Order: sequence, then C-alpha cells, then structure tokens
Amino acid sequence: MVNKKRVIRLLQKLIRINSENPPGDESRIAAFVKNYLEKLRLKTKIYELKKNRANVLAYFGRQDKKSRSLLITPHLDTVPQGVSWKFNPFSGTIQNGKIYGLGATDCKANIAVSLEAIRSLAEDKVKLNYQLVFAATADEESGSDLGLIPLLNKGLLKPDAALVLDADDFAIIVAQKGLIHLKLKIKGKRAHGAYPWRGVNAIDIAVKILSELKKPGFLPAKQAKYLKSPTLNIGTIKGGDKVNIVADWCEIELDFRFLPGMSAQGILQKLKTVIRKYAKKYKIEIEGMQKPYLISEGHALVGQLKDAMRKFKIRPRVKGSEGATTITFFQNKNIPAVACGFGSEGCAHTPDEYVKIENLHKGALVLEGFLKNYDFSGCR
Repeated sequence: MVNKKRVIRLLQKLIRINSENPPGDESRIAAFVKNYLEKLRLKTKIYELKKNRANVLAYFGRQDKKSRSLLITPHLDTVPQGVSWKFNPFSGTIQNGKIYGLGATDCKANIAVSLEAIRSLAEDKVKLNYQLVFAATADEESGSDLGLIPLLNKGLLKPDAALVLDADDFAIIVAQKGLIHLKLKIKGKRAHGAYPWRGVNAIDIAVKILSELKKPGFLPAKQAKYLKSPTLNIGTIKGGDKVNIVADWCEIELDFRFLPGMSAQGILQKLKTVIRKYAKKYKIEIEGMQKPYLISEGHALVGQLKDAMRKFKIRPRVKGSEGATTITFFQNKNIPAVACGFGSEGCAHTPDEYVKIENLHKGALVLEGFLKNYDFSGCR
C-alpha cells in the first residue's frame, strides 16, 4: 500500500542530495536509489558512461525471455540552483502543503513516486504479467548524451513500451515538437571603422539574415493538434572585436521548434537559401537535433494511464510538449512512448521550486495502479 508519509520523507532525502548539472555528478543520488531498490530485493545495476555520470537500472516482475517489458524512467540530474531562493534549495522544506527544493518538481518528485510505487508493489507481493524496468538516468538537463541515449543505443534498455516520468500535474504527453539548435558563423572582412566601405561587416550581414528569418512565412503558421505553430528563437549573438573595427566575424545561435510532419532538413535548406543571399563565407554547426514526436491516443499507454487517473478522480489531460522531452529518443528504436509526471506546473527551473504534496501522494497511487494493471494487449 502506498504510504503518504513515506513518500514525503523519501522526496526530502532526494532533494538533499545535490545532483546539479552542470557540473554533472549523479553518483551520490544514483547510489541512494540503487541501495533503496536493493533493499526491496530488486536486481539493480549502475552504468557510468563517464566518471560519476551514473544511471540506475532495476528490474521487477517476470524476467523470462518471452516476457514483454515496460520501462518507467525519471532522471536524476537537476539544473543549477541559481539565485533568489527564499528556501534552502537542498532542504526539502514543507510549507502550506508543498515541498520546496531544487528538483522538487523536475524531476525528483517522479523518482520518489516511482520508488514508492515499486515498494508498494513489492510489499504487497504483486505479480506482474510483464517485466517492469526502472531506469533513473543521468544528463537529461544537458541532452542525455550520458544517459538515456547511449542506454538505448547500446541495447542496455530494450523495452516494448516506455513511460517517461518528466511532466507536470498528471499531463499525458502524446505529441512533441522537434528541435534544431545550431550556430551560424559568418565571416566578413576586417577594416578600420572610419572606412567601413573597405571591409565587409559580418554583423550587418547577420542583421539582414535575421530580419528575413523573422518575417512571416519563413516558418509556416500552421498548428498541429496539441501543438502551437513552429517557432524560431535567436538565443545568442556575438561579433566583432572593437568599436572602431569593421567586424569580420559574427556568430548566432538559433533555436528552431517544428511540428510532426515537418523535416529538419527542409528547415535547414530554407535557412541556407536565406544565408546565401547575404553571406559569401559562412558555416553552420549543428549543436542539437531531435525529431518531432506523435503517438496515437488509442495506444495502451495513453488509455491505461487515463484509466488509472480516473480511479482516483483525476481528470486526464492529454497534451503536447512545445519543449523537448526524452520521448523522442524512443522512436529511433521503434519503441512506443509517452511522458507523464506529477510535478507542479510552472515550477521547473525556478527559484523556490516546489511540488504539491497532493500530487506526490496521488501520483504514487496512480502509478502503482497503472503498473499493477498494465496490459500489453491494448486499452480496456
């Protein structure tokens, strides 16, 4: 049986373990999670893909080769604490029905809920008709290159379906925008600032390019179900060496978010067409790229999450994600996935981050019910 006081204490302990990324060190929190699960007699293992960048894998239920497997996966790392905190970010302070601390919502509440649900299943000696795989991963806040991505690529995780626990207020995420993060390097010609016609100003070129990229029509205005129109954000711009020198270099970082059905290559081709109108010498460096994602609302993951929520009088909310979650990585392996979670909306990455205790308790009840009744044959 899910124990409310126990899951509260558990989250407080998790908050008190620093797992900021950067600098990136999940070793202490991974050891805590591994020890917790081993006490429940689960088979566990830590995979470090770089020193101190630890991932915890554990297995519960049937383990014969014919069994299908369901993965649940929160992440261990948090963003840096930043400034302006009223509460100690590593205290787990309770006030007005909320638990405060760095990672309280993103994503330590989901770790605590997972561990409590698994503990309840183990204590009640529940027999699952599938293998449950739990993976608490590293490096999610910096792209998952030391976490979920290599775990999938190396075949260390090969589930038949996946539930990513990294969302807020019981939302079920079925659609997600793709992203392109890139750096555009423009080269001009240096000259004295008093004679600008003798040079080629890379910043001037950048301004012309950006002006055209921001015009209506560069990205389509269409929307998709659960998702808003594609977007472009100019993240950084740097250029030139001194006020009285014609800038012979400029670098811009761009963030594109695009819909299912659109392609990254198509966007890049349109971008190059614009750049070539103004720049003779340039270079594009891709810093990150993810495909958009969409799964049918009729999939068992969605339907059975709804069933579990309704049992506890929670109205299911099917949504899309404008930002990036790790669900997109599963499509490369043909693994159906959705995201869900029990954090508090608007709290992630903010000073005085918190999670509502009600979310924590009901989240554990919902997840336990979902895991206990999950049926690979489809929605009931």
